[in-house]
Order: sequence, then structure tokens, then C-alpha cells
Amino acid sequence: MKLLTKEMQEAITPAMALELLKEGNKRFVNNLKINRNLLQQVNETSDAQHPFAVILSCIDSRTSAELIFDQGLGDIFSIRIAGNIINEDVLGSMEFGCKVAGAKIIVVLGHTKCGAVKGACDHMEMGNLTALLTKIRPAVDDETQTKENRNSNNPIFVENVATINVKRTVKSIMERSPILKEMIESGQIGIIGGSHDITTGIVTFYPETMNLGSQVING
Repeated sequence: MKLLTKEMQEAITPAMALELLKEGNKRFVNNLKINRNLLQQVNETSDAQHPFAVILSCIDSRTSAELIFDQGLGDIFSIRIAGNIINEDVLGSMEFGCKVAGAKIIVVLGHTKCGAVKGACDHMEMGNLTALLTKIRPAVDDETQTKENRNSNNPIFVENVATINVKRTVKSIMERSPILKEMIESGQIGIIGGSHDITTGIVTFYPETMNLGSQVING
């Protein structure tokens, strides 16, 4: 697979970027990963990088964005933090990735059986983790479907909260970053949320979170 050049990056639309990620996940799930010379990519990216996507995902060891989307060195910006939450540093990183470095889509990627989400569901408190989990708590409160067993022992409750957390994060990015909001609304970049199933490897995107600005995508 060819290394992305500035010209190739500029030619990618937000809709095309999403398709590249979907196709990569299909390869991953079917164990048809592209054979890459990673050492060669190290050399080829030493002077410049032109990634086409910014992916915010959890630190979970099973959810490496490069692997589950079958991407190589120089293809994506990967931001990883427990519970795929946002703060000023994450937003700043996204602004750099899109406004400065030219990425075309932002993906907020949650995953099944998320430990951080479980911690928030259980009102866990432990050192600096306490402050991080408070950023997920609004998703716990927003889950009004479950009336009993609202804790980590209820897998349906946990997955509902994880989904809400992703959707809240997508919305918060638009609300808290005027730079990214303007880029999205003008069609320069897109944004979407989704979830990675750690059992199957399949990434499911949430259509209701998709905003590609002026771009249109089929399917």
C-alpha cells in the first residue's frame, strides 16, 4: 500500500476517509491484512506525515486503532485515553490533526466491555482515576432505560452507557471546539462515532452521529 502523500491526503474527502476505515476493518475481521513493510514506512515517513483520520479510542490493549482498521505508519492520528473521553488536551490534539496536519475525519471509538465505563457505572473512586470517570458519569445518568441493576454486573446497562458516552463525546467535540465545528460544517472534515466489539473485531458506526458537512455518503 502506498504511503500517503500530501496530494493524496488532499484528494481524500471525509466520506472517502470513512470508507477507507470501513474497508480496513473488513480486512482485519477477515484476516486479510495488507502486507506492509513497516521499516520502509519508518524511513518514508521520517520527513513528513499526512494521515487521513483522527481516531479517539480507549487505552484498552485490545483496541489498537491501527490494527482494527488495518492502517500503517503515517495513516492515522491515534488518540488513546481511558473511556475515550475528551478534555482540552484531546481537543487540542484533534485541532492539530485536522487544522494543521490535514486529517479528513474524526472518529470517536468506544468498545464493548469497557473497564472505564464499568468503573463509572459502579461510581468507582481511586486517585486520579476519579476525575477521569466523572467525565463518563453523565452518560450513566443519561441511561434511563435500565431501572434495576445499574452497575457493571449488568452487561446491557454497561453497553448502553458506552454507546451514550460515544454519542455525548461526538456532540461535545462540536460544542467545545469552534475550529472543528467550522471545519465539519463546511465539509472540510467529518465526524462520526462507533464501537469496536472486542469479541468479533467488528466496528459498528452510529449513523445518527455522522456529520460529513456538505459531503454525502451512501450506505
